[in-house]
Amino acid sequence: MRVDAPVSSDAVAPASGMAVPEPLPLPVADEGKKIKEAPGAAFSPATLGVLPWLVAVALFMENLDATILNTAVPTMSANLGVEPLSLKSVLTSYTLSLAVFIPISGWMADRFGTKRVFSLAILFFMIGSILCAASSSPPMLVVSRIIQGMGGAMMIPVGRLALVRSYPRSEMLRITTYVIIPALIGPLIGPSLGGAIIHFFSWRVIFLLNIPVALTGLWLAHRHMPDYRDEKAPPLDRAGFVLFGVGIALLSYVLEVFGEHTLSMPVLSLMTLVSVVMLTAYWRHARKIATPLLAMGLFKIRTFRVSVLGGFVTRLGIGGMPFLLPLLYQIGLGFPPWQAGMLTIPLALAAIGMKVISRPLLARFGHRQVLIVNTVLLGLTIMVFTRVGQGASLWMIVPLSFMQGFFSSLQFTSMNTLIFADVEDKDASKASSISSTGQQMSTSFGIAFASMLTAWFLGGLDQTDPVQTVPALHRAFWTMGVLTVLSSATFWGLKSSDGDNVSRHHAEPEGNAG
Repeated sequence: MRVDAPVSSDAVAPASGMAVPEPLPLPVADEGKKIKEAPGAAFSPATLGVLPWLVAVALFMENLDATILNTAVPTMSANLGVEPLSLKSVLTSYTLSLAVFIPISGWMADRFGTKRVFSLAILFFMIGSILCAASSSPPMLVVSRIIQGMGGAMMIPVGRLALVRSYPRSEMLRITTYVIIPALIGPLIGPSLGGAIIHFFSWRVIFLLNIPVALTGLWLAHRHMPDYRDEKAPPLDRAGFVLFGVGIALLSYVLEVFGEHTLSMPVLSLMTLVSVVMLTAYWRHARKIATPLLAMGLFKIRTFRVSVLGGFVTRLGIGGMPFLLPLLYQIGLGFPPWQAGMLTIPLALAAIGMKVISRPLLARFGHRQVLIVNTVLLGLTIMVFTRVGQGASLWMIVPLSFMQGFFSSLQFTSMNTLIFADVEDKDASKASSISSTGQQMSTSFGIAFASMLTAWFLGGLDQTDPVQTVPALHRAFWTMGVLTVLSSATFWGLKSSDGDNVSRHHAEPEGNAG
């Protein structure tokens, strides 16, 4: 049996590569799972009414924090006495922490209960926020962001797991519509709010905003979060967690420092080799045990494999745009932080608008054709940013930003809805873990890759000098655009009928398909 995932609120996700992070795919409860509390049986109407908004509060807090820092990077770097590109680790450490800890969030919820783990996640997030606000150096800020990421990694998947187990499948479309609202509102106000805070207050206030929201979430969790447990939870794949976590962390670190000349090439080569060996060892390990950390056997499914791997490559090309665009606007064009933040609003508005037309587009053309054409258009849009320099008109920047948001949203909507097209119900949670982890990894790597390109093209020149920085950013945009265009080749492996159960597209027979 295949999962007929509708193209709807839970599936249509804003794009992380456009400064609007895409919400993690909604997990589907495993059939036959023995849980401590029966779905929807022991809760008052008040609890069932509040639970979606409780998850929404957590999603708002996480998504706001993922976008609000983008416009603050130049000011933070000046305050901390480092180059702007050096603060990429502050952004990547958060998303990398999500990638490393998301795979164990489901196991923790099954083992210790959704209520305890969800509350602990909010507490971790709040403590990380306080430590970020108190940080006096980039290393301390990075460690604090990792703590934040640990909380975020458990917060959203566990909250959504509680939703899946509390409501019948027929209600999930309506419920997740409420949950998705913060995924759109948070990124919509995040960059502009961050710019305004930087303009009028200290950048530290950005992190202190999380405290009242987290306290509200803790209170709501204490009163309304159900406590589901799996009485037959398998043991944690500790070996897999170490192999995967260390391998990914090493690879990310290599990408971050490459081009900064802080480590010698032999050392970087050795670290790269170790990371590849550990990730290869994990792949072999996961194929030999019954309950691996990430079920790699799902990559045998064509639609799942293409959507995850194709999405990973595509995000490498566009994932760094939210990091580089504020540098272009503030350093290159001389805009104040609040104005640079306002320029991200068209991206978010386009993502919301795309929700309206993505469904008929996929129904008319199908996933294969949409993904191939849209990936090329997205890459070409990134290349056009090379025309944005000193003296560029807002009448050029705003429509270009809108186009980027439009194509990015359609891209990730198409990939996210294709993930579950041919996945069995019993494997849907495993598929969700892999795709969510892949999204966070590629976002982290995309930022590191974009920063590496810019540092490479700068060649050690002054990063605060617009005469030197703007050409380097333009070369980075050109390279990222070319990579995105080339990534369209990954979707040629799809068949014209793939995803029809999701898009309701009626493809021509394969023999007649162009």
